[in-house]
This record gives sequence, structure tokens and C-alpha cells, in this order.
Amino acid sequence: MSFKNPSKETIKQVLEESKTIAVVGLSDKPHRTSYQISEAMKQAGYRIIPVNPTISEWEGVKAYRSLSEVKEKVDIINVFRRPEFLPDLAKEAAEMDVKAFWGQQGVIHPEAWETLKDTEQVVIMDVCIKVAHALYV
Repeated sequence: MSFKNPSKETIKQVLEESKTIAVVGLSDKPHRTSYQISEAMKQAGYRIIPVNPTISEWEGVKAYRSLSEVKEKVDIINVFRRPEFLPDLAKEAAEMDVKAFWGQQGVIHPEAWETLKDTEQVVIMDVCIKVAHALYV
């Protein structure tokens, strides 16, 4: 079976039921897309947890080096990394209790889907979370 994003209704439900987003690859540089999208989601009311080994914090929030280090409750894992990193991130995500694994626009990998398809996580890839939020919520 090949990957297909869930319905608009499912994406809307994930966004409405979620409060915390772990952002993998979140930059501390305001001109970067990951920063701008995360800032917009923060303004929309979500708590942002930065996951990036190259920064110590983002807007005063402690950054984690990897997903496996995050011990807080996370609803959505939002990935801003190149597609080749998705399979390993999906393996980490499969060990976590999260609602959704979300690859930003341009971030998609079939192995990530294969890893997560038997979990209860909603898998969304190649979709901008900010655009989805603007359209559906």
C-alpha cells in the first residue's frame, strides 16, 4: 500500500485536539522557515518544543537534541528535515505516544509511512502545518 495523506477532516481533528508540537529541525534564526512556521503555530496557541542538537533553546524554551530525549507530552511531531532523515525519525516516533507525525511541505519518505502505518499515529507528509491550520481550523 502506498502512502496517502489522511482526509481534511482528520487533519482538522488532529490540529483541533492537539496542544503541543515538537518541531524537529527548528532553527533559532528568525529568517528560517522552521522558525517562522513555529512562531505562527505558537501564536495560534500551540506549545512548541524545539528538537535540534545545534541550538540550546528557542524563544526561551529548552531545546532537545533528539525526539527520544523529549519526556514531555507531545501531540504532534512536526519535521523540518530533509526527507532522507524521515525513516530514522519515524522509528523514534513509533516509540512515542503522539497523535501525529507530520512532515512539512517537501518532506516525505515511504519508509516513514511503512514504519508508522501500524501505529495509532496519523501520518501527514508534504503538507505545511501552518497552511493546514489556516485552511481547516
